[in-house]
Amino acid sequence: MPVPREIQGQKYISLATVRKTGAAVYTPVWFGEDDGKLYVMTRSDSGKYKRIRNNARVRVAPCTVRGKITGPEFSAQARILPQADWPRARKTLARKYWAMRVPFLWSKKNVFVEIGVET
Repeated sequence: MPVPREIQGQKYISLATVRKTGAAVYTPVWFGEDDGKLYVMTRSDSGKYKRIRNNARVRVAPCTVRGKITGPEFSAQARILPQADWPRARKTLARKYWAMRVPFLWSKKNVFVEIGVET
């Protein structure tokens, strides 16, 4: 499915992941878009990574850098990408954010997540 037009071209999205208790945790993140999917980089020791690993159902919405939601929320399915798919995901982010091209952002704990939005 295509990325909703309310999200296309935005700088940030709010990624809502779900705790085991059912409570949503909203996090503003950088994202890349490619072929109807969204790509996000996170760390393997982050809370959002652990929550996605436990429950792939997420919600996304356009937001400000501070996380204030500025548009409609969409249900989505997240998938932690295998390492072989990281170069494509990284390129989608690097096209949009110049800081992604700087090596200091790289850590051995970085992983990529693919998000398919359900419209």
